[in-house]
Amino acid sequence: MKKTILITICALSISGLWAQELPKWSKKARKAVFSVITYNADNKILNTGNGFYIDSNGTGISDYSLFKGAHRAVVVTSDGKELPVTLILGANDMYDVVRFRTEASKKQEALTPAVIGGKENEKVYVMPYSTQNSINCISGTIENVDSIGNNSFYYTLSMGTGAKDVSCPLMNENGEVIGLIQRNSDSEDKKSYALGINYAKSLSINALSGTDATLKSIKIKKGLPEDESQALVFIYMMASQLEDAEYIEILNDFIKTYPKNTEGYLRRATYYMNKNSQEFISIVEDDLKRMTDVAENKAEAHYNIAKLIYSYNVNTTEQLEKADWTMERALNEINQAISEAGEGLYYQVQGDIYFAIKDYGNAAAAYENLCKTPLASAATYYAAAKAKELMEGTDKKELIALMDSAVAFYNTPYGKDAAPYIFERARIKSDAKMYREAVMDYNSFYDAMLGQVSAEFYVIRQQAEMQCRMYQQAINDINKAVEMEPANSGYWTEKGSIHIRLNQTDEAISSLEKAVSLDPKNADAYRMLGFCQVKGKDKKQGLENLNKAKELGDTVAEDLIKKYSK
Repeated sequence: MKKTILITICALSISGLWAQELPKWSKKARKAVFSVITYNADNKILNTGNGFYIDSNGTGISDYSLFKGAHRAVVVTSDGKELPVTLILGANDMYDVVRFRTEASKKQEALTPAVIGGKENEKVYVMPYSTQNSINCISGTIENVDSIGNNSFYYTLSMGTGAKDVSCPLMNENGEVIGLIQRNSDSEDKKSYALGINYAKSLSINALSGTDATLKSIKIKKGLPEDESQALVFIYMMASQLEDAEYIEILNDFIKTYPKNTEGYLRRATYYMNKNSQEFISIVEDDLKRMTDVAENKAEAHYNIAKLIYSYNVNTTEQLEKADWTMERALNEINQAISEAGEGLYYQVQGDIYFAIKDYGNAAAAYENLCKTPLASAATYYAAAKAKELMEGTDKKELIALMDSAVAFYNTPYGKDAAPYIFERARIKSDAKMYREAVMDYNSFYDAMLGQVSAEFYVIRQQAEMQCRMYQQAINDINKAVEMEPANSGYWTEKGSIHIRLNQTDEAISSLEKAVSLDPKNADAYRMLGFCQVKGKDKKQGLENLNKAKELGDTVAEDLIKKYSK
């Protein structure tokens, strides 16, 4: 009996050993440990667990498992105060850890992360969550230290812990936190495991976090990357991935965090301008003004406003009457930008605005100024040529010269990237009656496209070939067109017209009969078919077809009827 009592007393003495040896820092440290409660979309409790603060700004650490699928979370401090989780700052499912931000009280207690990691055989303590001054803690030693990179460690501990200890802090004798207790998959395991605090501290949001499945599984608002350039890329990427309410909230956070970065104001103004609603006009104008005020480069600010308003006009069918978002304002803004700095991009937008308001002379001048900058490209020379082409009295040779400059950006043998400019030069040459030169360009286009061209291309090239008496090539091309699109009545009509010009009457009649069989309302085909027939041996049928053409509205057919019905 005395032996049994003695054993019991010894056991009680061992279990109470912690209380007797409780470090001086424990009373203060316990105030940094909290309980975590997460909720689902229906505001029902999802999980409960532990965590702790690592700075006085309300940055906390806990296990990711608590937060997976959570739409809301709160922490309950040791003094019973409930604080909402406001931001998720990083998460890792492999090591089951999450870093987050809560509202912070004025005297927020936090644990001090150890600068130097724990060592083998070092004595350590597990600080549990408690609302009482008395604490039932566990002590033990570090059995093994494994490095997991970047001065981060994973600890194996000679002590037993349970589910209630998961995500509680692991402390050294100096009262510094060196890790957080991990969930043990084996309840019978006498050892415990802890993730080093440096790893948990390093969790962050970066520019690519928007696609991170672990973070996306937590439905609580995410924080911005702490690096400004990363945060900027982050808001770019989030524009197409978030619902409107979430995206505008991130923009608001970006502006609050980086109030001197013009991109935040510009993106928020763009968001509200695209809503095209009367209620947002003042918000847009305020953001545009603030962007201009904080911009170090005023010319860039005016350029961005011009580009934004130009885009609004191009993409909006019903513009707001009370909003000063006109092409005239866009033009004033870009002209102001150019007056301060003649950047290539500014001339591009200036040219686009002039082109949109059909001021082709000034558009051409802007594009030609762009061609004098390092941003000159095949596209810029093409834009200048297109604007000049729409001006009255422009010499075709001037257009061809601009297209020569566009094509000159590519080396021979030409590839598909050069093909559009070669084709456009061919078209202009054909308009200038330089048919052989046009055919040469069409041939170059064909080669650049590796022969992967449409039936329409063969028809277009055939028309130029006919003009310069390349008859066999023209016949070959029109035959290829009808082979590719045998149901196209227009192509059969074109084929018939070629055979008429070459006095190949039988081939012409065959082609035109095919055309009208495909389209009984093809007046041109009926007229040409009737013409061939009256010139041949079937005058009666020919007159019937000419009358059919007349009924379909062909005025030339009426003259032919008068001529051949005598």
